[in-house]
Amino acid sequence: MAQEPTTPALLPEAIRRRLEPLMLIAGKVRAGAIKGDRRSIKRGTSVEFADYRNYVAGDDLRQLDWNIYARLERPYIKLLEDEEDLAVHLILDASASMDFPPEGEPDQHKLLYAKRVLAGLAYVSLTSGDRLTLTAINDRQAATFGPVRGRGHSFAMLRFIRDVAAASITDLNTALEDYALRARRPGLTLVVSDMFSLDGGYLDGLHAMLSRGHEVAFVHVLAPEEVQPPVAGDLSLVDVETELQQEVTVDGAMLGIYQQRLAAWRSEIRDECLRRGAHYFPVETDRPWERVILSDMRRAGLVK
Repeated sequence: MAQEPTTPALLPEAIRRRLEPLMLIAGKVRAGAIKGDRRSIKRGTSVEFADYRNYVAGDDLRQLDWNIYARLERPYIKLLEDEEDLAVHLILDASASMDFPPEGEPDQHKLLYAKRVLAGLAYVSLTSGDRLTLTAINDRQAATFGPVRGRGHSFAMLRFIRDVAAASITDLNTALEDYALRARRPGLTLVVSDMFSLDGGYLDGLHAMLSRGHEVAFVHVLAPEEVQPPVAGDLSLVDVETELQQEVTVDGAMLGIYQQRLAAWRSEIRDECLRRGAHYFPVETDRPWERVILSDMRRAGLVK
């Protein structure tokens, strides 16, 4: 397996600074799902102090903390708690297929890439004052961090993500159905996965999340070697999750068929997500991970 990241490598300071002004936006959370006993962090709309975040153009200057500004010479907005907030659920696929490629460029390792995307989203959530829950899933575990709120949990969040290890298989249908039943508050749910699920299923799980009022986004992570396999000849392929073995002969025609089916599979997931009002972000790990947040999700309106 590629070397596991240290905490700083998950979220370098230069990228952290670019993420700090951002906020996650849920425009499709079911009406009424964020009412009642939920607490929300909004800029100066209530009486109880919650946290700080960086000032961005357009913020109400009345909510600047001038004492902090005098000490740090950087403007910060006071965040106050109200009766609504955004619950953010980040789900990491920790199945054995995410432990790929076994060698080569460490930055292109799927699990490390997925961890970085998750860490970036979690950091945005914490600095915005959202109610954050992280969960790593495979059929052996559903390790959870949170729910927490506030940037003071950033280091613990990074340690949790760093320590996740890939193992066994993931049934996305079952995992998401179980999560939908357990989650106390619906909100924005982002799933980072290679989508290699038991029996290829994810739609039942997606339906369960949507029916409970969640707004759902999939970040579909694949390695370049999975998109354009650098292989040829007579091979024995072994499924890393089930350990099933298949003898194949790979030539140009076979690779062409594989790439057509892969493209069709990704298009099918995109179309099914679009049909159901979910978001879909396909990405390959040779692309800088931060662009998923700073570019793709911004264009989709999930981040501003």
